[in-house]
Amino acid sequence: MTSSPLDLVVAINPSASFGRGRAAGPAVVAALRAAGHRVTPLTAPSYAKLLELTEAALQARPDALVVVGGDGMVHLGTGLLAGSGIPLGIVPSGTGNDMARGLGIPVGDRDAAVRHLLDALGSEPRVIDTARIDHGDGRGAFACVLSAGFDAIVNERANRMRRPRGRSRYLLALLRELALLRPIEYRLVVDGVPETVRALLVAVGNNTSLGGGSMRVVPDALLDDGLLDLFVVAPMSRLAFLRIFPRVFSGRHTSDPRVSIRRARQIAIEADAVVAYADGERIGPLPVTIAVRPASLAVLAPVPEAAHEVVPETAPAAEATPGPARETVPGVAD
Repeated sequence: MTSSPLDLVVAINPSASFGRGRAAGPAVVAALRAAGHRVTPLTAPSYAKLLELTEAALQARPDALVVVGGDGMVHLGTGLLAGSGIPLGIVPSGTGNDMARGLGIPVGDRDAAVRHLLDALGSEPRVIDTARIDHGDGRGAFACVLSAGFDAIVNERANRMRRPRGRSRYLLALLRELALLRPIEYRLVVDGVPETVRALLVAVGNNTSLGGGSMRVVPDALLDDGLLDLFVVAPMSRLAFLRIFPRVFSGRHTSDPRVSIRRARQIAIEADAVVAYADGERIGPLPVTIAVRPASLAVLAPVPEAAHEVVPETAPAAEATPGPARETVPGVAD
């Protein structure tokens, strides 16, 4: 970008990683100011209020928005910046940092992530795709993965639980939902072609992973190819599911014939009593319609050595006008 001082907005989630990342925000602000940049730090007691403050601060057209937290904060930034031309910087400090991993930003080392950010502020940003979501509560956007099946059901249960804290809560919710595992009938429209499928899990990926990088659901997804990866797991017994599930962590599940992955530009998903999550944030009950927005988000991250070729459009392009990020419940973990 430039070596001269920049105007930066820094949105901080003090509850990231269940409060363990509380020191990250002040450290990032201090480092940016020490480098000579003009910084407007923002924090709030709820996600909705932080969204409101950040949206207002962006009206001044700063040189970049930096988010400090996990994928929930990336979700906030994506919804506000997609299509705007304002770059998004990420300092990961949440429980889930899938977008940072996908972009090659250091995870688990705050100082390294800050050094990466300072270097990136002096370079041209990378441009990646995002996905627009149309749903019953309005419109939003995501950058990582939207899930609408077993993993979303587990997330929904975990969010209702007050104990235990941390990752163990998710694992306990997973075990409880596994006992209730059953196929769901989905009504899909994939690039204009309707179909009905029975499946345990349906997800749409722009990035490769969810669950803090542990679940590589669509391991070959590309952030800048102008396409989304549709992931479907066919019905199977609990025992078979337990056998295949560990392979998701290495990405080796894709060789199983009960797993299908295909690429598309627009996907509508409808099912009864299923809630969708995107970037770990609750979107709301199905139906949803997801459309890729090619090259819509500038990010402060290195450009890969080999640029990916965007597949030529054969269908109408997704609308490029940015929509505000959706409001979510207060107390978001990332």
